[in-house]
Amino acid sequence: MKKFFADNKYAISWGVLSLIVLASFGSIFLISKTIEQVRQYGQNENPYNNSISMDGTGEVMALPDVASFNFSVNETSESVDSAQKLATEKINKALDYLKSQGIEDKDIKTTSYNINPKYEWRQSANDMAGIYNPGKNVLVGYEVTQNTDVTIRDTTKAGEILSGIGGIGISSVSGLQFKVDDDEALKAEARAKAINDAKQKVAAVAKELGVKVVGVISFYENTDQPMPYGGYGMGGAAVMDAKVASVAPQIPTGENKIVSTVNVTFEIK
Repeated sequence: MKKFFADNKYAISWGVLSLIVLASFGSIFLISKTIEQVRQYGQNENPYNNSISMDGTGEVMALPDVASFNFSVNETSESVDSAQKLATEKINKALDYLKSQGIEDKDIKTTSYNINPKYEWRQSANDMAGIYNPGKNVLVGYEVTQNTDVTIRDTTKAGEILSGIGGIGISSVSGLQFKVDDDEALKAEARAKAINDAKQKVAAVAKELGVKVVGVISFYENTDQPMPYGGYGMGGAAVMDAKVASVAPQIPTGENKIVSTVNVTFEIK
């Protein structure tokens, strides 16, 4: 055989022949791997083929144990110093009143403090020659605004405190809400009810389809903020004027509803 290749003018070396053989085996290996990958991709293209997705809802009702509201002080004067002095006197009076009602420092929070120039538009009259003169903004003073959030841990005193705040000359009170201070346990309870709801639904569907639920593939939850149910002031913006707050209003707390919605994808066979 060696002599044949040696004598033949078309003969190739043993080394080149070996390379050709190895390349052929390599090509066959790559082709087989490609086919295997394509086959696996076809199987995994939709890993949820054998699955059922189901929604579930859970609700929990709870009595609120805290109330919160916001009040603002707004004072205007010819200078920054005088405007700040007027605002500080009023806000300090409000803080003293709140503390006298048992409101702790941790439950009183300043959310904003702003100082802004205040302008008025002055229209200029035409001069003696009848030439038009445009108007201009004239600085007339400065405005100081301070907003404060208050948490009331004794909800039975909410009406009395709102009345007292109005009685000391603060005319902007808003955002009265009743809520559960620590609602994590309630959210967990609502979630458990939602999951159980989804399980019951998928069990009924699986029985009708003649399949068996064998596991969970994915889970998604959306828990709504507590929704107020009840009377005046429940979660809405209650705005009170000092003139109408001299008598403590009756403010029912009602109930809060916590809603959890889940979506569970179950594996079936």
